[in-house]
Amino acid sequence: MASSYAVCRLHMRGRGSLGKCLQRLDTFLHRSIGSDVVAAQAEAVRRDQSDAKDGSKSLYVVQAERQEQAERSVLISCHSRTNEKKFLKDLSKHGDIKKHFFYESYGVYAVVEFSSQESVASLLEGATIPAVSHESMVPFKSRLLSLRNLNSLDSSNQQAGQQRQPQTTPPINELIQRLSRDESIDHQITHLTESYQLTEENIRLRFLVCSLLNDIAAAYFPECTIKPFGSSVNGFGKLGCDLDMFLDLDGISGRNVKMPKSGLFLEYQMKRASSERAVTQSILSVIGECVDQFGPGCVGVQKILNARCPLVRFAHQPSGFQCDLTANNRVAMKSTELLYLYGELDPRVRCLVFTIRCWARTHGVTSSIPGAWITNFSLTVMVVFFLQRRNPPIIPTLDQLRELAGPADKSVIEGNDCTFVSDFSKIPLHSNTATLEQLLCEFFDFYASFPFSKMSINIRKGKEQNKPEVTPLHIQNPFETSLNVSKNVNNSQLDRFVALCQESTWLLQQRENNTPRRHTGGNTPGPWGLVQLLMPLQVAGVKGRKGKRREAASPGDSVRGEGSVQPTAVFQLIAMGGRRRMRERTLNCLPLHVQTKVHPLPRGRGA
Repeated sequence: MASSYAVCRLHMRGRGSLGKCLQRLDTFLHRSIGSDVVAAQAEAVRRDQSDAKDGSKSLYVVQAERQEQAERSVLISCHSRTNEKKFLKDLSKHGDIKKHFFYESYGVYAVVEFSSQESVASLLEGATIPAVSHESMVPFKSRLLSLRNLNSLDSSNQQAGQQRQPQTTPPINELIQRLSRDESIDHQITHLTESYQLTEENIRLRFLVCSLLNDIAAAYFPECTIKPFGSSVNGFGKLGCDLDMFLDLDGISGRNVKMPKSGLFLEYQMKRASSERAVTQSILSVIGECVDQFGPGCVGVQKILNARCPLVRFAHQPSGFQCDLTANNRVAMKSTELLYLYGELDPRVRCLVFTIRCWARTHGVTSSIPGAWITNFSLTVMVVFFLQRRNPPIIPTLDQLRELAGPADKSVIEGNDCTFVSDFSKIPLHSNTATLEQLLCEFFDFYASFPFSKMSINIRKGKEQNKPEVTPLHIQNPFETSLNVSKNVNNSQLDRFVALCQESTWLLQQRENNTPRRHTGGNTPGPWGLVQLLMPLQVAGVKGRKGKRREAASPGDSVRGEGSVQPTAVFQLIAMGGRRRMRERTLNCLPLHVQTKVHPLPRGRGA
């Protein structure tokens, strides 16, 4: 059944050098508490071999392979009419080209991956510093280059319009037209996932941007590593989402050197600070200044050092990414790994997350603007919790994953137990054969009647628990268990979410909405199935859940025949033809930032 779900895989099928992978794995293995390094490396070898047999690799191995690809790659600004064959022929003088692609962001760019780093060194050796009439150029050399042509552009020798890879999602209206042509709701959900998930090229570009930033940070910390985390690598990232980066200094040599029992030994002299937070702020302040002053293509740099998690925020124009660089954010890395694992266990997990996120953004449940809205992370945790509550469960709880963990998986970060198994072969799964259509309808029905006023969502236990604090929505942080990841959500936004779940449940239960529609005399298909949920006029007209009645419907009105929600005044207005009045009522229910643009899907964070 899994083969029917097309889900983006972040990993490469080809096997990289195990030795190189292990060198990069040291960063993480050294961080494991209470385990021997040699034993951990042996466990990593066994785990990697096991993952290869199962077809799923751990996130650490995937990141190591991606980082190696990025180090062998360059980013080149090209003319829009650059002859692709001539371009590749000229670059191939420096070595074999393994992969390349073009994309557009403030101009046309090409990502070129060579087979070896020696080829990159040869290319850079032949590059020149821009000729200017004065010495105002910052002489910082990077792997971000510009292609110059000394000959005049000759249209007969130029190839216009290279095939450029998309870096953003399709407009919601275009997506709705595509989905209307599908033959089942399962196909619609799969199609939506394929349209929204990060492409292979976009993932490569994200790791390349991290590698370019790493070149800047390495001037101060030669053994540091900058790697992406969050939506860029956990499998739930949407095209156009922000690039969250983590400056990792734990892997520098000298931390785990065995001290001699007697005799002389040397240690580095280092400056001390008042706290680890102060160290993080100092490091990010310096790196942020370097990015601002020396980083090609980095604009709008903001050093937000007093936040709960200090960060440097900027835009990377050559890639089009909004970037956040943090340090000492290890818990977030573990959250990334956990979500990646859940997404790899069953392809339905990612399909359902992408669908719910798209639905939520369409109706203003989530927003790129900070506020009282439900965040994408909270929404993803809610999907995970729902799948844990199926009978039988589709994915295990975090506590169950912890019980399966081996010595190399042990991880304690700032007093928080972040241990869970990373070997996919150790995780038993139940044979739940529910279709995506069934799961989508059950998700809306589950949260339409969830006791939010009394209970908390906890994916560590996989069951509801009494709220430890008085907040409208309480979702326990899976690792920092004293934190509520949805503390920002207010009552009105939660009421709106529940009301939309009720309306979406009713829509999916109507038999006429679950059959493909074809207009006679034309090729334009009518909206049906999932498309109905992505049209704001259909489900955005309810202000709250208070007073909402749940009554049994007749078998002809419902797929299940009972327990469904009766049509509200919104749908009665549709039946009477009161489109204009219903639209006015709908817009009055939406947040102000959504009222101005109802149909287009707002761009913003994808995680």
